[in-house]
Amino acid sequence: MNSVRGLLAASVISVQNSCFIYPACQKCFSRLILNSGRFSCLKCGCTGEAKDVTYRYRLSLKIADTNDLFDITVFGSCLDPFFGVTAENLQRCIQDFNQLSGETNIDASPGALVQAVETCFIGKRFIFGV
Repeated sequence: MNSVRGLLAASVISVQNSCFIYPACQKCFSRLILNSGRFSCLKCGCTGEAKDVTYRYRLSLKIADTNDLFDITVFGSCLDPFFGVTAENLQRCIQDFNQLSGETNIDASPGALVQAVETCFIGKRFIFGV
């Protein structure tokens, strides 16, 4: 794996998916599997109760600089300022909204949220650490 790091100034072309938050392992940050009130991490083997799950931001973007297109994923609390809340708090808001609106998939992002994220990012230029 190449360990060279750098900065890339690029514009966001599109948001690749509508799932901006995921249940994250507190040890290795991998996606957790939630099942029957419990969670487990396939990567490090961590387990626990679903009520203790923490959430983390994951924003997949297609970006372009002057020469190339890239698929990039931005993780973690660096996205807090853009969303205005932590991933934990946004997840609670999404679940509350979905419960009130009768959405059966309690983790689904409301359309208004997806549209707001697209408005915030698409067409804007950012500096990405890669």
